[in-house]
Amino acid sequence: MAANLSSGHFLLESPLQTRKTGVRRPTMVAKPCRCEAVRTEGGLATVKNGDDSLVICRVLNGMWQTSGGWGRIDRDGAVDAMLRYADAGLTTFDMADHYGPAEDLYGMFINRVRRERPAELLNEVKGYVRDSINVSRKRMDVACLDMLQFHWWDYSNSGYLDALRHLTDLKEEGKIKTVALTNFDTERLHIILENGIPIVSNQVQHSVVDLRPQQRMAELCQLTGVKLITYGTVMGGLLSEKFLDANISIPFAAPPLNTPSLQKYKRMVDAWGGWSLFQVLLQTLKKVASKHGVSIPTVAVRYILDQPSVAGSMIGVRLGLSQHIEDSLAIFSLELDEEDKSSIDSVSKQGRDLLQIIGDCGDEYRRA
Repeated sequence: MAANLSSGHFLLESPLQTRKTGVRRPTMVAKPCRCEAVRTEGGLATVKNGDDSLVICRVLNGMWQTSGGWGRIDRDGAVDAMLRYADAGLTTFDMADHYGPAEDLYGMFINRVRRERPAELLNEVKGYVRDSINVSRKRMDVACLDMLQFHWWDYSNSGYLDALRHLTDLKEEGKIKTVALTNFDTERLHIILENGIPIVSNQVQHSVVDLRPQQRMAELCQLTGVKLITYGTVMGGLLSEKFLDANISIPFAAPPLNTPSLQKYKRMVDAWGGWSLFQVLLQTLKKVASKHGVSIPTVAVRYILDQPSVAGSMIGVRLGLSQHIEDSLAIFSLELDEEDKSSIDSVSKQGRDLLQIIGDCGDEYRRA
C-alpha cells in the first residue's frame, strides 16, 4: 500500500456564512480533489484528481461517537482500540475538531504508532478532521492534512466558491493534501466542478433505507469521477440483529434508542416507511446474512459499497467501549449475488421516495 501519513478531514468554520437562525455558522470541510475513476484493490480505494490522490480503506472508522452521548471515554483505552483497528488493516479514521477529544486521541494514537509499530503501518494510517487547519495539525501532530472536507450551510450565499478556492490555495501550500466536500447536493457539486475547483469526493448519508445519492448524484459522479464516501450506512446500529423483531412500541420490550445516532436514524426510518416495513427489511437482510455466514451490518455496508461511485463507507467506532473489527473485515470478502441484491432492492423500494420528502443529499441539514 503506497499511502502517505494522514492527518485528517477538516471542517473549517468560515466567518462568511450565516444560517437562517441568525447564528453565524461559517463552515468548510474537505476530502480528495478533481476526479478520475476510483481504483479499488481489496480493501483499498484510491481517490484521484489530476496529480492529487489519496489511498483510503473502503471501510472507514467514524469517530463522531467521541463527541458525547455514547458513554464516557477512557483515553488510553480508546487509543488501544484505535491501534487494534489499525493493526487489523482498518487504517482510515474520520473525525472533526468538534468530535470531543477525537483529534487529541489521534495525536496520542499516531505517536504510539511511531514508537511501537513498523514504518509500514505508519504509512498506511489515514485520518480525517475539521476546523482550523493549523490547530488540527498541531493537535494531531502531523505536518499535512490528508483530506479536508468542506461543508456549507447556506447555498444562498455563494461564498462557498471563494472558500473552496482558498482551500485549494492552502493545498498548493502543502497544508492540505486533497480537498473534498461533505453533504453537498448535486446542483452545488455541479457548480463547484464547473468552476474548476478540484474536488475528489463528497461525504453523504447513504444506506439501504436512504438511497438518495443514487437518484441524482451518482450520475454526476460517474460523469466527473467524483467519489462518494458514505455515512449512516448502518444507521447508528439500527441495521443490526439487535433490532430484529424488536417491538419499540412497548416499553422495555426493545433495546433503547439511547444514542444521538439511533434517535436520528429512527426519524429517517419513520420518514421512509415506518417500523413495520423496517422489520421486513431487517428480516430480508438477516436472510442474506445467514446465507453468507455474516451479520446484518456486514450485508448493509457491502450493499452500499457495491453502489455506483461509492469509494468507502464509514462505520462509527465506540473506542474502548465496544468494537466490530471482525464484522468490518468480513465486508471485504463478502460478495452479494444478484438474488441477494434483488431481495434487498424489493423491500427498500417499498418505502417512500426520500428525495421527494427530504430533498437531495444534505438537504436534511438545511431545512428551516
